[in-house]
Amino acid sequence: MFAVVLFCIACFAYWCWCRQRAKTAEPPSLPGAWPLVGHLPLFLGDGCKIWNQINYASDHSYDVGGAVKINLGPVTIYFITDPDDCNTIATTCMEKDPVYDVTKPWFGESLFTSRYEVWKNDYKLLSPAFSQIILNTFMDVFNSESRKLVKEFDKHAGKGPFDYFTSLRHNALNVICMTALGVGFTDSNLASDYLHAADSILNTVVERFIKFWWHSPYTFTWSRLKKEQDSYLKILHKMSDAVLQKRKSELFGNTCVEKNIAPGIKFKPFVDILLELSVEKGAFNDRQIREQVDFMLAAGHETTPNALLFTMVLLGSHPDVQEKVFSEIQEVLGEDKDVDKMDLSKLQYLEAVVKESLRIFTVAPAIARRLERDVQLKNYTLLSGQHCFLLLCGLHKHPIWGPDRYEFKPERWFEPSKLPGNLMYAPFGLGRRHCIGKTYAMMSMKTTLAHVVRSYRIKADHTKMRLKYLGTLKPDNDAYYISIEKRT
Repeated sequence: MFAVVLFCIACFAYWCWCRQRAKTAEPPSLPGAWPLVGHLPLFLGDGCKIWNQINYASDHSYDVGGAVKINLGPVTIYFITDPDDCNTIATTCMEKDPVYDVTKPWFGESLFTSRYEVWKNDYKLLSPAFSQIILNTFMDVFNSESRKLVKEFDKHAGKGPFDYFTSLRHNALNVICMTALGVGFTDSNLASDYLHAADSILNTVVERFIKFWWHSPYTFTWSRLKKEQDSYLKILHKMSDAVLQKRKSELFGNTCVEKNIAPGIKFKPFVDILLELSVEKGAFNDRQIREQVDFMLAAGHETTPNALLFTMVLLGSHPDVQEKVFSEIQEVLGEDKDVDKMDLSKLQYLEAVVKESLRIFTVAPAIARRLERDVQLKNYTLLSGQHCFLLLCGLHKHPIWGPDRYEFKPERWFEPSKLPGNLMYAPFGLGRRHCIGKTYAMMSMKTTLAHVVRSYRIKADHTKMRLKYLGTLKPDNDAYYISIEKRT
């Protein structure tokens, strides 16, 4: 009897708590929710359906104050698109949302997933690896690998549409290994297995996020998805172990590894800093080093090729823009000159093209933060304990960009007075926890595009692309294929 009374009191107290929280001015719910299961049926399906719903939520949020709420069963998620509100969350809520925990079997406690205090210390230790002085020493690698990519494309010239994404990904994997990881990796079979496993594990991550009953590690342990994930992880970790083993043998063996890429400047890979900090200061153990390498491999081969893919499609769809890029490249580089660090700053129109491409097709469309307390926004209050997604893709299509916000117009970047401000553009993240490789990625992409556009005239049609969301934005059909013709 006493237990029944306690249960009734507990239920009443929970009911009062829920009513009190309901009075708080939460963001409005996205239309289309079902009883009990909420918006879950709208998101169940493939990555295309998820991407369509994200865009629907973004568009709706513009009309209701920059924030909406969705419910996936018992899970509440806030989608935020207002620039000031996004900045408030990004600068006050420093912890990553628990949704990132589903990637920890792959990345562990790396820069991508770690707690803020751990991230702050690691970022301070590792940021010298991405200083401008070090990045400038990578230019030879960027150029040599870009020339290899152009040569790979040569067999497709004049032969109609072809799938160039595989070449972009292999190229990016080579570049990240040779620069940040300091090894020239020649095992093409392992590289192909790695790329396939990386694609597959992203599918399992998204599926687990949508199926909330697998959020708990206890239920997930018994799922068939866990078995699939474990098989992919073996391949992914095999790659990072191979990279580390090779670099360790070079760094601590008899092989001379401190080569000069530029006069007077030593080549200093990211992984060398990790290993040196481990030996000299005990800052990282073997597991932590492998986790950082896993993240660097994944980030290097995943985001940059996607951005290059979308940029090439847009250039192929806008021949007038492409010819302006070509003219600038000819003026700065001439017929066959490699890109150097001084040339990058002169390729201003090319940089505007890359920026505009990242705005139209935001490769990392969202970031998620943990709400450890109630957060007051301009129009609403976000409740602690819930999930919060900052829709960067929504920022980039916000009405404040103007009536041409859905159009590809690189020229907008030459009119600072008409740009909506820094808070409206965040392809590499918001706040302090932004991407550590932002400058690296821009340098690599501009170098690759300079070589490709100088060599080929591209044709494509971006309007036929179907998109999907698998942690990053990807094409879902072959409409991203391009045709190329050699320039005379």
